[in-house]
Amino acid sequence: MGSKRILVTEKAIGIINQLKAEHGELFFHQSGGCCEGSYPHCFEKGGFLIGSNDVCLGEIEGCKFYMAGDQFEYWKHTQLTLDVMEGRAAGFSLESTLDVGFIIHSRLFTEEELKTLEPVNSGPEE
Repeated sequence: MGSKRILVTEKAIGIINQLKAEHGELFFHQSGGCCEGSYPHCFEKGGFLIGSNDVCLGEIEGCKFYMAGDQFEYWKHTQLTLDVMEGRAAGFSLESTLDVGFIIHSRLFTEEELKTLEPVNSGPEE
């Protein structure tokens, strides 16, 4: 099995499951823009249009995690971990109603991990 590009903390899993119970299928998108765009956003399936340049890094808790293609170019050598912090991070993200915010922690892949990375998919998936 290849090295995963996106991981998730136990605390974030709890919030994801709470949101799934309330909203159904979810997905994440990280745009890489300034301010709110620097946080990962959680949306109901169909609640945000995935662009043809967006990259799917993998799945966490059954939720696809997308990143803007230009942002992925900067982060492609890092493993990302979705976590949760107290207080609102991104107002358009579903978890903001719970007074928590998703946040990303990152670390560089090792040389060995870079050789075994899971592939990414570009654009929206059916």
